[in-house]
Amino acid sequence: METQYSRIRMLALLSTPKIQNPKIAFLFIARNRLPLDIVWDAFFQGDEENKFSILVHSRPGFLFSKVTTRSVYFLDRQVNDSIQVDWGEASMIQAERILLQHALMDPLNERFVFLSDSCIPLYNFSYTYDYIMSTPNSFVDSFADTKEGRYNPKMDPIIPVQSWRKDTSKIHNCIPDEHYVQTLLAHEGLEGEITRRTLTHTAWLILSSKERERKGWHPVTYKLADATPMLIQSIKDIDNIYYETEYRREWCTSKEKPAPCFLFARKFTRPAALRLLNMSALGLHHEVISNDWTPQ
Repeated sequence: METQYSRIRMLALLSTPKIQNPKIAFLFIARNRLPLDIVWDAFFQGDEENKFSILVHSRPGFLFSKVTTRSVYFLDRQVNDSIQVDWGEASMIQAERILLQHALMDPLNERFVFLSDSCIPLYNFSYTYDYIMSTPNSFVDSFADTKEGRYNPKMDPIIPVQSWRKDTSKIHNCIPDEHYVQTLLAHEGLEGEITRRTLTHTAWLILSSKERERKGWHPVTYKLADATPMLIQSIKDIDNIYYETEYRREWCTSKEKPAPCFLFARKFTRPAALRLLNMSALGLHHEVISNDWTPQ
């Protein structure tokens, strides 16, 4: 891990000349396959100039082939040195390191977006690309589950979720992988390279302590019945973020103009995502997709 840290640090600090066709690296962390691959397939079809790269961290030995994905964009895009990942554990950090190490080897990658296997895009590729590339930051923290999307540059102890649940006196509601990249770059003086807020919308319920322990620390999962154009529009209409611990509201902008806060959303089941795609709620061009196909 220390060797990989050194490589990531070295590559992140390299000064590269401005390139004409910079790319966004979409970094997926998946359990096995990508259940929403067809949605992302429609999204990536909107790029006609090769402005993106894709890397997927899945379980060791899992291959994205014509048997396990219906999207040509994910064929053979798995990293070859993946590890077994457990949610809430430090292995999530190692998965992030592996993805970054691979992504940073491509000098055309200028923006880096972490995504989970339950994320969907809210806009087409062109809008998403222009939005992300208009920011001065390189690492877009789109995978964080944290309610406030904050990190602590002083590196307060990050408590794994399992031990946090057992000790209700702990006030830090954080999971290591959600803070690792931000904290690492902040320590290296690269805090300006990070988008401060997440670009991925998640819905959280206010639960009692007993309900929290039973349901775990996960955002709401949108299922088939929840997937409506009205839901997507309500997310797109969010144009400000309220930071509870700072008692202030921040209005979202792009190119110094008012803009929606979110480009992605989670957590969506496969039936819900395909329904949104077929209803054209995501603004993506596609053929009507049947939901009766499941990769092995």
